[in-house]
Amino acid sequence: MKILVTGGLGFIGSHTVVELQNQGFGVVIIDDLSNSSLEVLEGIEAITGKVPSFEKLDLREKAKVQDFFNRHRDITGVIHFAASKAVGESVQNPLLYYENNLNALVYLLQELDKKDRASIIFSSSCTVYGQAEKMPITEDAPIQRAMSPYGNTKQIGEEIIIDTAKVTNINAILLRYFNPVGSHPSAEIGELPLGVPQNLVPFITQTAIGLRNELSVYGSDYPTTDGTAVRDYIHVVDLAKAHVIALQRLLDQKNQQKVEVFNLGTGTGSSVLEVIHAFEKVSNQKLPYKLVARREGDITQAYANTDKANAILGWKATFTLEQAMESAWKWEQKVRNN
Repeated sequence: MKILVTGGLGFIGSHTVVELQNQGFGVVIIDDLSNSSLEVLEGIEAITGKVPSFEKLDLREKAKVQDFFNRHRDITGVIHFAASKAVGESVQNPLLYYENNLNALVYLLQELDKKDRASIIFSSSCTVYGQAEKMPITEDAPIQRAMSPYGNTKQIGEEIIIDTAKVTNINAILLRYFNPVGSHPSAEIGELPLGVPQNLVPFITQTAIGLRNELSVYGSDYPTTDGTAVRDYIHVVDLAKAHVIALQRLLDQKNQQKVEVFNLGTGTGSSVLEVIHAFEKVSNQKLPYKLVARREGDITQAYANTDKANAILGWKATFTLEQAMESAWKWEQKVRNN
């Protein structure tokens, strides 16, 4: 079976391609290389022994999306990662996020609608819950008004898929993940942000390696155990494996509804300072950091109730926070040494 992975050279996408190929799937990647590198293909090959097909393509160009599907009529499933994903940047440049994250999804669905049966896994986010009232967050938690344009594109994206699935042959699983971290244990692929990182862990590792002077911890007055924000940090390999399991569920037609929703996390919340201390433990070094004001768009805490994914998908996160930090540090050292 041939699977299309959009954004397949990105952080989560590349790890998912590895897991797909390890399970025997044929993979074709679409990526515009705006936040990724062709070198990732070499990393995927080093791990799996296979080079996935790749096309550089901007999914905002409708005619090129149509042409792609005309040439790849044997695609049986899509895992859709391609999107802009930084909360802070989305607040500063909302139109970029609405164009990139929504147009691409619409053009993909229009092509899948032409098939007798189509399966799509959508890369969603716990940001759809906003600041949830109860922890841990279940899939039944109310969808709150988005705290950022990025979060809003995930909410709207889910609504587009739900509305489309009602009247087409498209079946979908929406995977709402919490905070992906770490890298492949081989250190052949990992998180490689272009420019200044928007996410905590790459900023930690870049600070530790000397690329950044110090880490800014946004907010020290949250109503949490140590005053810093709490998130559910899930190892990217655990996350990638969940995508393959979810896709197989759709391909085997085991889904109970046209659109299913699953939270993907560890079920445990960790504060920013706890993440820093976990890194310091595995790296044996002190990290320079300072406490600064809260950042617009950030919430106090979010961690997952994963009972549904555990029971229905038969999936469970297995890596610890320390293992995730250790793999992220191993990857950072390899990148800088190269």
